[in-house]
Amino acid sequence: MKHLVAALALLLATTSLITPTTAAASEGCYICTSASAGGCQQCAYGAKDTQEARKACEKRGCKIGGTKSCSTAANAKTCEMPRASSFVTAAR
Repeated sequence: MKHLVAALALLLATTSLITPTTAAASEGCYICTSASAGGCQQCAYGAKDTQEARKACEKRGCKIGGTKSCSTAANAKTCEMPRASSFVTAAR
């Protein structure tokens, strides 16, 4: 009986660790080809692959080569929109 309780506790603990990862993995990403700007490797589009999402990722510099689930690896470069503060305007 102790072994059964221990096994169920282990199963419950493992399931609670996996659940957040699978939720994040449900988001999709476009695969950015080597011709993409800034070394982008992927561009997140969320839950649905739409034409608007494709255009937004292309504006970020991603040359789309396909779709995949988003990678959470530290070395995976994701395309991001430029920050508004990075633009310099001439006041004179």
